[in-house]
Amino acid sequence: MTDTDSTDVDVISANGRTFFLVGTAHISRESVDLVRQIIETEQPDRVCIELDEKRMAALRQPDAFAALDLNHIIRTQQLASMFLNLILASYQKRLGGAVGVIPGAELLEAAKVAEARGIPISLCDRDVRVTLRRTWATMSWWRKSYLLSSLLVAVFERPELDEEGLRELRQQDVTTRLIEELGKEFPSIKTVLIDERDTYLAQKIRDAPGERIVAVVGAGHRAGVRKKLGDGEAVDLAPLEVVPPVSPAWKWAGWSIPVLILGSIAYIGWTKGAAAAGHNILFWVAASGVPSFIGAVVALAHPLTAIGAFLAAPITTLTPVLGVGHVAALLQAYLRPPLVREFQTVGEEIGSLRNWWSNRLLRILLVFILTTLGGMFGTFVGGAEIVSNLFG
Repeated sequence: MTDTDSTDVDVISANGRTFFLVGTAHISRESVDLVRQIIETEQPDRVCIELDEKRMAALRQPDAFAALDLNHIIRTQQLASMFLNLILASYQKRLGGAVGVIPGAELLEAAKVAEARGIPISLCDRDVRVTLRRTWATMSWWRKSYLLSSLLVAVFERPELDEEGLRELRQQDVTTRLIEELGKEFPSIKTVLIDERDTYLAQKIRDAPGERIVAVVGAGHRAGVRKKLGDGEAVDLAPLEVVPPVSPAWKWAGWSIPVLILGSIAYIGWTKGAAAAGHNILFWVAASGVPSFIGAVVALAHPLTAIGAFLAAPITTLTPVLGVGHVAALLQAYLRPPLVREFQTVGEEIGSLRNWWSNRLLRILLVFILTTLGGMFGTFVGGAEIVSNLFG
């Protein structure tokens, strides 16, 4: 059987061009070998790879994560997206360790083989940051909270694999399998991470110059990309590269709580006097500040971070622009910046609860999570008390 006879390779002819579509499992040694064989045998004009520049750099330089501007990530409120990315990467890396293959090794192999033979490569995937932000933007606040809590529980699970399970992993794109499982509960995740990227990948492959193209994609994208390549219909990718803005309804909802709280305090002051208004203000400060302070203490944050969380919570809980978690995380990152080695080992250490207190990067995430939960609890308690005082 020739390489192109493999059940993992589709040969697609369209408009006088030939596409060799290779479906791979991202932790499979067989996929690494297949990719190398296809490129060496077919000698294509170009090799297209399911990667963007960021993910390619991460594969080429595993330590590049340490160069991230953590302060920028916190200021632009991308900690949740980074957390999601870390969990997916950790899940894939743990399974990859079970079969002895670095996740994405077959994609890196495609680039290496092509470059060694002077074959141009095209990185055809959408920017991973856009993908994650589009995923996040499609979800409601409740769905985001549920997803993060579900992933937080899942990250500590250790997969127990027998020989049959290992054989199955070698034959599947396990990240796609995880996404499909999540997609049953969160349909918008599958839409953004699979369906949109099928369209994006197919169009980028179609746009690649050359008569003979080898395209290497995860097995979960193979069917969708094959269909779209066969259809031959050009697609405008610009709409798929835009992060949807926050809806006006969500903005109104975000401002409704501070308006209600401040309006209630103002009305209490008008009807019951300045002393009553002052009492409610102090209650709000305590109700929002103390739980956030406790969250920082439980996370073993720097003392100044805990104080900053207490002081910031009464203010940040009255605006949807910036949360107390982001303020506390920024303070913690400044006061206890992560070490380079902690960036390098976070993928392995995220699966151990104890490491969330010993790894400084994970502790920043822990500070963000616990102070945010504290602020949410305080908003509910303080808001309920102040509104009830309107009628008391």
